Amino acid sequence: MERDQLADFLRRRREAIRPAEVGIPDGPRRRAPGLRREEVAMLAGMSVDYVVRLEQGRSSQPSTQLLGALARALRLSDDERAHLFHLAGHRPPPADGLARLARAGLLRMLDLLGDTPALVLSDLGEVLAQNRAAVLLMGDLTGFSGDRRYVVYRWFTDRAARAVGPPEEQEHHARSLVADLRAAAGRRSGDAEAAGLVDRLLAASADFRRLWAEHEVAVRRADRKTFLHPRMGPLLMDCETLVTPDQGQQLLVLTPADAEARERLELLCVLGTEEFPTGAAGAPAR
Repeated sequence: MERDQLADFLRRRREAIRPAEVGIPDGPRRRAPGLRREEVAMLAGMSVDYVVRLEQGRSSQPSTQLLGALARALRLSDDERAHLFHLAGHRPPPADGLARLARAGLLRMLDLLGDTPALVLSDLGEVLAQNRAAVLLMGDLTGFSGDRRYVVYRWFTDRAARAVGPPEEQEHHARSLVADLRAAAGRRSGDAEAAGLVDRLLAASADFRRLWAEHEVAVRRADRKTFLHPRMGPLLMDCETLVTPDQGQQLLVLTPADAEARERLELLCVLGTEEFPTGAAGAPAR
């Protein structure tokens, strides 16, 4: 671990980010253009004291989980993230592990979208990052482990995952999830992660087996769906999916499809979590 180099790198990356890039108002009393240490701590979900000790070269070796959180908070590129891991004395994540970290450019887009709900997903449907509006609309979907990381797995194995949409839309949504997974598995031919996910779904769900046997293939790019928020009621949303050039990650943007949904979303974003719960943890994101 190269403490001094790590401290210098973290300090310079923090000072290089403007607050607006991560959704933080500049404010009239800000003397420096970069982020404050307490803001990095908030974004990374760690204590301010630990951030201070890291920047002063006095910390113990950070874990890979902490490094991943710092990389997200500081919007590091793939090269910068790998450099961070090297300085901290860790091997950078392998290709499959790196794919589970949202790309810096997509994280910046999440910040810029503000009160427009948006998520970053892997090509297999694991939610890698959400902005605040998306968490308010559908709950925090980034904390799952095992196969429950995947939206499609929760959809076919957990009834609560389907409760966030009206019954009449569920067949369409299920077909879309399966067709999209079929396309991803085809692109990943021979990949153990994709093949294993399909095998476990085939074993766990008769409904999935029925749809998988139909061999429908379609990459999800645009859709319209209704979210049944527990306090705001139904919100009809247009879903637009932007795919990275290598098709490894997707940015899903949700915009109100009518005036009623727009008003309810605006109210939800104003009131935040103080008045309303964040939604069902199993909510489908795609």
